[in-house]
Amino acid sequence: MLQSEALEILKMGKNVFLTGPAGSGKTYLLNQYISFLKEKSVPVGVTASTGIAATHMNGVTIHSWSGLGIKDKLSALDVDSLLEKSYLKKRFKYTQVLIIDEISMLHSFQLDAIDIICRAFKHNDFPFGGMQVILCGDFFQLPPINKADGEMNFAYKSSIWTDMDLNICYLEEQYRQEEGDSLLRILNEIRDNKVGENTWESLKERQKYSEFKFTPTKLYTHNRDVDSLNLQELDKITAPLVSYKMKDTGTKRLVDGLKKSCLAQEELRLKKGAVVMFIKNNFEKGYVNGTLGTIIDFNNGQPVVETYSGKEILVEDEFWHIEEEGKQKAKIIQIPLRLAWAITIHKSQGMSLDLAEIDLSKSFVAGMGYVALSRVRSLDGLYLKGINNTALQVNDEILDFDLELKKESERAVFCLKSERNIKEVQKDFVEVSAVENYKEEKISTFDITKKMVLQEMMIEDIARERNLTISTIVSHLEKLAEEKGGGKVNFEYIKDDLLNFDEILKVWKKVGGDKLSPIKKALPDNISWEDIRLVKLFI
Repeated sequence: MLQSEALEILKMGKNVFLTGPAGSGKTYLLNQYISFLKEKSVPVGVTASTGIAATHMNGVTIHSWSGLGIKDKLSALDVDSLLEKSYLKKRFKYTQVLIIDEISMLHSFQLDAIDIICRAFKHNDFPFGGMQVILCGDFFQLPPINKADGEMNFAYKSSIWTDMDLNICYLEEQYRQEEGDSLLRILNEIRDNKVGENTWESLKERQKYSEFKFTPTKLYTHNRDVDSLNLQELDKITAPLVSYKMKDTGTKRLVDGLKKSCLAQEELRLKKGAVVMFIKNNFEKGYVNGTLGTIIDFNNGQPVVETYSGKEILVEDEFWHIEEEGKQKAKIIQIPLRLAWAITIHKSQGMSLDLAEIDLSKSFVAGMGYVALSRVRSLDGLYLKGINNTALQVNDEILDFDLELKKESERAVFCLKSERNIKEVQKDFVEVSAVENYKEEKISTFDITKKMVLQEMMIEDIARERNLTISTIVSHLEKLAEEKGGGKVNFEYIKDDLLNFDEILKVWKKVGGDKLSPIKKALPDNISWEDIRLVKLFI
């Protein structure tokens, strides 16, 4: 199917699964459709299964957008709790179209849970509450990181998949790899399960090391290899080592689950010059899970990262937590960074790399080679450190499913060409879906916090309600303190909730000055930077 044909189907308001090989322009097409919807005042939820994929469309993760978070199961109490959140009510009230990119990395049970949430908010028992749903992705990519049962949990195995009446739009043109480059041929041979002598000979040529102008990103199959290389590179730097120890509260089982799901390290070791990757989304500060950069300084003990796009970010503690029945059951706090001279192939999904050093010698699941090789724009930008037979295999089940998708896509093209009233159907869809005078909310994130403070909401409640970090909310309070004037804002209720207020104030008077770092050093480790910043509001 051509991109232009797929766009016509999308504009008709049909539910769509948009798929095709790596580099076939799926995200480009989604951005075209998003622009069309905004132009026509049709509210759209732009999401993806991963943070880095979401940024390609200026969206958010589907977990955050829907309120699902990191839950594996969704109880009736969980749904009732979500229904009470005002920001979610407003979001679902207006949204007419929901886009979920990188669907291959979403578990089947997560897609079912999102469907349940959408129906509840929309008070509509049609799939996803009657919204137009566009799922986008490629099942030749790696499956979601599996549970102990070892089974694939691809989204097409969800209960809702067959009930959605999906139109399959299979894009077959490819744009990421250069025209005529033999990498495109290799990728297609892997995808069609037609790997032969020519494929292996071409890849063997890329095992001859050649110097690149810039340091290539290194991709490995196993976390232990990634960790080993990252520590070796860190040891080469002569700058002082700065360590950050994780803080946690809650039961060991839940805390351990949080640690595993968020990739935060119990002891994070950094140096100036270290290559790092963010492991949490914070759109306000300008980073997402997967953003790469370099440590360029430390400010009051906090790392300063320059991202590859040139943005400088002061990195502060973030928290991850688990909530059940409206109550926080476990929480961990850590700097949201990992060393990133090397990353796993799983983490590379959604990236496009000019240069890459890839080691496929320990490939352990079908699809790893396809994912890794398809990250590179050209064969000239690839150094293949090693490869085994598993690397170029593809899952038989996915091969069969892919053939079905191609046939369904051909049917969709036939139906489109035989449809005589395309423009009328598209016009009707826009008329039904458009929200008169709809504009995306322009109120600043600071003003929303200000409103909540005036209602004397507790800081943790504000952070939880708005899906922001405590650190971000404290930043808003600091700004509010600077401009409050006339005593309009009462911070006293916040002071009453600070258990360590008197202790911090006493140390502050003793140490003096307005720098936070000397105060932090003079206090016990369990007192957070945020608590110190809050006390400063009263000094």
